[in-house]
Amino acid sequence: MTKRILKGKVVSNKGNKTIVVEVKRKFRHPFYGKVISRSKKYHAHDENNKFKQGDDVKIIESRPISKLKTWQVVEK
Repeated sequence: MTKRILKGKVVSNKGNKTIVVEVKRKFRHPFYGKVISRSKKYHAHDENNKFKQGDDVKIIESRPISKLKTWQVVEK
């Protein structure tokens, strides 16, 4: 099974080796046809603490690293 890759923006880097990435997506409502935007926050592993708030990053699924972290940062 392939691992999902998501693009998002760093909204917090206060944790040690952890960043919070907000991923926004747009989709058409199945019945009404209106375009709806939704966002979700993911905790991602940042080994070297090199990503700052406001950076655009790509994250990939990984094994569970902690209770909330199951994603790793791939690139900026």
